[in-house]
Amino acid sequence: MKFPLGLDRTAKHSHVTRLDSFKCGAPDQPGACEEILKLMDLVIVESPAKAKTINKYLGSNYKVLASFGHVRDLPAKDGSVRPDEDFAMSWSVDSPSSKRLSEIAKAVREADSLILATDPDREGEAISWHVLEVLRQKKALKDKPVRRVVFNAITKKAVLEALANPRDVDAPLVDAYLARRALDYLVGFTLSPVLWRKLPGARSAGPRAVGGAAPRL
Repeated sequence: MKFPLGLDRTAKHSHVTRLDSFKCGAPDQPGACEEILKLMDLVIVESPAKAKTINKYLGSNYKVLASFGHVRDLPAKDGSVRPDEDFAMSWSVDSPSSKRLSEIAKAVREADSLILATDPDREGEAISWHVLEVLRQKKALKDKPVRRVVFNAITKKAVLEALANPRDVDAPLVDAYLARRALDYLVGFTLSPVLWRKLPGARSAGPRAVGGAAPRL
């Protein structure tokens, strides 16, 4: 299956040199300079507890916000996955996630760059991809650098080492997530009518219910 990720797989990494801009007075007043801009990186993690701790590690040149886990999901209705359209998917955003995404979009517009620091597993990679897709749809990124970093421990050393070794969003891992979600959805919505006919009163086998069984089919 082919999924249109919209990821730039050839982008080069570059660390932003943190320089302050100054507005200075007349040439004969070299000391009369006023700081007018201080660059800031926006960091996205999954939990608010992590956000608070990591912000302490990184200091005032960074703003750390939490996505509170997944921000989009497939609606539990027919047509959310369309095999005849190259497995196109329609995503929905609930009200709490919509509010958080608006806060993230506002913050990224004011930031110098975006750092996606969600968990290092497949679900974490998917959350980074979803956040990135929504920000692109909101036209909040423009040409700002986007980096993906991962760490396995919430320590200052681990976080700083991760920031020193950024990468792109892992497109094959996102592909794997999308394939799993499509399979879960399609199997769930195919099996449910059968269950209802054969087992009156049976619960739906919806997308979440088949998550454990689908990979073994």
